[in-house]
Amino acid sequence: MTKWWNWILGIAIVCLMLLVIPLTYTGSKSKEELRPLFDEYVEKFNKSYKNNDTEYEMRFEHFVASVREIDALNAASRGPEECRAKYGLTHISDLSKEEFAEIHLSDEQPHRRWHENTEHHRSSEDDGPHNNIYIIIRRKRATMPLKVDWREKGLVGPVKDQGLCGACWAFSTIGAMETMAGIKSGTLKSLSVQEVIDCAGLGNVGCSGGDICLLLDWLLMTNTAVQTESEYPLKLANGVCAAKKNATGVRVAKFTCDDLVGAEAKILETIATHGPVAVAVNALTWQNYLGGIIQYHCSGAPIDLNHAVELVGYDLTGEVPYYIAKNSWGKGFGIDGYINLAIGTNICGLANEVASVDVIV
Repeated sequence: MTKWWNWILGIAIVCLMLLVIPLTYTGSKSKEELRPLFDEYVEKFNKSYKNNDTEYEMRFEHFVASVREIDALNAASRGPEECRAKYGLTHISDLSKEEFAEIHLSDEQPHRRWHENTEHHRSSEDDGPHNNIYIIIRRKRATMPLKVDWREKGLVGPVKDQGLCGACWAFSTIGAMETMAGIKSGTLKSLSVQEVIDCAGLGNVGCSGGDICLLLDWLLMTNTAVQTESEYPLKLANGVCAAKKNATGVRVAKFTCDDLVGAEAKILETIATHGPVAVAVNALTWQNYLGGIIQYHCSGAPIDLNHAVELVGYDLTGEVPYYIAKNSWGKGFGIDGYINLAIGTNICGLANEVASVDVIV
């Protein structure tokens, strides 16, 4: 029965790939040969500049550059077809790399202040043979589930869109706190991202950027209660802090912030036995991501970290194990707002800064 199901699943995956390829593969077409494809793109995404000749031509240049990058990334992928990352045209394919970076990748600004406080920092010793992900799977099989997805338990809130507000650090951290509060209370409630955008200090600067660990540090130091989103609505803009004194809400009891490069088994254990984690990442190659598992072409260097996401689960059952990452670029991004990142190679730098949190509800 299992073999039969795998055979059907394989055919379905191939069919889906055939639907995607004609929309993304352009081979060696010249710039002008891509113009009809751009016209289709403008109509599909209802772009406002379709009647503005000057901006139209500028966006066409950026579109062509994206098409070239898409072709290069798809051509350079390796491994089983069903596991490869797929790149194609997205609603942000008409942004220049500079615009994409400024709008979406300037918000996570990693710091190392928390290293000074050993009470909230575990050293990330080398895991030795556990660095091989397949050894991790074999050794953990008896004690750790091969698949964890906190969404299936109804404990992950909806994907949100940060728009032009550079607050990924707030979305990812508050998302993790929501789930931890839900685990503890049995009820999932949306917490206010806007409250920390407006109020968080310690180096966090609202829509101009911040850091997942500095946010947790600030929440703990100030004993701030994060209110619900209905009490403190999302505006996606900097505002004057309007948090109520003595408000009820979710507080940080303690947190960890670790460099787990070479020790990703600890990330899996935390997700499985504790809950989701917030991580800093390098999302420079995510502009045209459609689906699949990102395994290559995504620097893991600490200096390249520029974004933050929430890891809400993982899957070790396939040929390429992966994390399930919740992004904050809307449901239209990737896989309904999510992205799959390979386990075991510090892909996109996800293991450089890993934050977990315990809360008081």
